Amino acid sequence: MKISSEQTLKLDSWGGHAQPGAFDTDWLADTAARTALVDRALLARADRILFIAHLALGDFTYLQSCFSAFARAFPHLKIDLWVDERRRTRRAADWPHLKKYALYDWLAECPCFDKVYNETYSPALYKASLQEAKQQDYPIVVSLAVLDRHKYAGLARKISPHGFVVGQKKRVRPYDLPKHLAYRKLDAFISAYSTASHPDQHISDIYADWFTQLFGITIPPAARYPVLSIPDRWMDYARGQFAAWGFGGTGVTAPKVVFLNAYSKSVERSWPLERVIELIRTMQRDAAWHDAGFIVNVVPEDLARARALFARHDLARTHLFSAEDNFFQLPAILSLCKLIVSVETAVMHLANAVHVPVIALMRQKNPEWAPIDKHNSTVITVARRDDWVDKIGVDEVMAALAWQTL
Repeated sequence: MKISSEQTLKLDSWGGHAQPGAFDTDWLADTAARTALVDRALLARADRILFIAHLALGDFTYLQSCFSAFARAFPHLKIDLWVDERRRTRRAADWPHLKKYALYDWLAECPCFDKVYNETYSPALYKASLQEAKQQDYPIVVSLAVLDRHKYAGLARKISPHGFVVGQKKRVRPYDLPKHLAYRKLDAFISAYSTASHPDQHISDIYADWFTQLFGITIPPAARYPVLSIPDRWMDYARGQFAAWGFGGTGVTAPKVVFLNAYSKSVERSWPLERVIELIRTMQRDAAWHDAGFIVNVVPEDLARARALFARHDLARTHLFSAEDNFFQLPAILSLCKLIVSVETAVMHLANAVHVPVIALMRQKNPEWAPIDKHNSTVITVARRDDWVDKIGVDEVMAALAWQTL
């Protein structure tokens, strides 16, 4: 186990670079524009551009700043976004859940996008979306896909048979002819990234570099931090929910409220709910957290099981929460908490966006995905590279809590 805080977390990729003002930034910007993969003359002629991505909430937490920078650099361009649902299925029972993907609520509030293709979760809807996109005759299509890159190269070319198509390209074995042919559909490409190829870089640095390579725009480090504007209606909802839970009060009278998230899309990045219960009991025995309130995040599809489990344990000042109606329920609730403890998933990045201290439980495999705000983040990493997050114990979280000054 390794605990990383501001003093030990070494993901500040700009820390070893020259500081602003140490070089001619205008010259650097001109050089980036001249070497960009998408020609400035083409961008000037175009009226619309399509980005293709298989986005998770964590991806968009950092890509949002890149899209915003692009929109400022090319205000005449309408930006469309194809969100490909990799869980696409013929099972009709799964469609309601996929249709309510929380990211779509966030994208709907983002002023960057003119059109979002968010109905790709069934084969029929995918086909209809593809036909709609082809009718747009996009002059530029950019694939940001990092999985099955060759397949998304084909999708980009299918959408725009005659446009300029650029995407990511991974090294291909000489005998893998289908992938070679797929990548030939690209007019230009950026190389696939890996942790080894980008040591000591945060994912936000990698994303920003993509937009420099593609379009010649530079996004300074300070602009790469996640930003989240929560609509007033959802802040009102969160304050009302806190009052209903008995977490009201202001200043010194307000209780410490801890948000706990054990869920990730993959089992290797998740914590068992039984471990969450153990953590709550341990914190309640600690003088510093004895009177704290606890909010336990639960994904909608696991609510019934979680309610039954927590009912058996009857924990004081503990409430289950699920953003069942809208994505912004989650960050609104997070913003009112004193501390967030989360496994390796979007919640730990949203914690940075709402400026609440976070303890993040992570594997060793993707250090570039650690929370970006080191001043407000403590990272607990598993002991061995192949360990899953569930190897992190309650005692390790309590040790990290000892460093917190809330």
